[in-house]
Amino acid sequence: MLDASTLPARGTYQLDPPHTFIYFAARHLVVGMVRGRFDRAMGTVFVATDPANCSVDVTIDSTSLSTQNEARDDDLRGPDFFDAAKFPTCTYSGRGIRQSGECWVIDGSLTIRGVSQVVPLSFKFSGTAVTEPGKAQRVAFQATAAVKRSDFNMTRDLLSEIGAKAAGPDVWLEIDSEALAAR
Repeated sequence: MLDASTLPARGTYQLDPPHTFIYFAARHLVVGMVRGRFDRAMGTVFVATDPANCSVDVTIDSTSLSTQNEARDDDLRGPDFFDAAKFPTCTYSGRGIRQSGECWVIDGSLTIRGVSQVVPLSFKFSGTAVTEPGKAQRVAFQATAAVKRSDFNMTRDLLSEIGAKAAGPDVWLEIDSEALAAR
């Protein structure tokens, strides 16, 4: 059973960019998946004594999208999808966490292309790293979320990609991150 004692020490933590990985998997031609990542993100996690006062604020550089295929990456950064020239960042901001099974959940606002949707982010804290004296405390967590790309006006080729109109998600996100205690 989760309770506030399963969270790291109270305080503000900054995502550590070299130790933060944001991956996605998107349905492709009904039967397959395209996988990729965002190479640059920054953000803050605030851990409070009361879970209702915890918060997460993350900014993802949408221009850093990579599927390891240059032509597809350019298309995804283009106006039909992320429109990274006009919207160079995606953001996630949430306040208050709640227990759900063996995970914590935060219902935050995900903004892509200027469109905001409430997206539950399920996460687990993995622990606190033993640090050297004088170094910032390091905590780690893993998180997952699922969305419908049509909710963010990404509808080009939607029928051929996911089949009949999706009742559920067609894009899945996975985040592995380490964060450093603010000093």
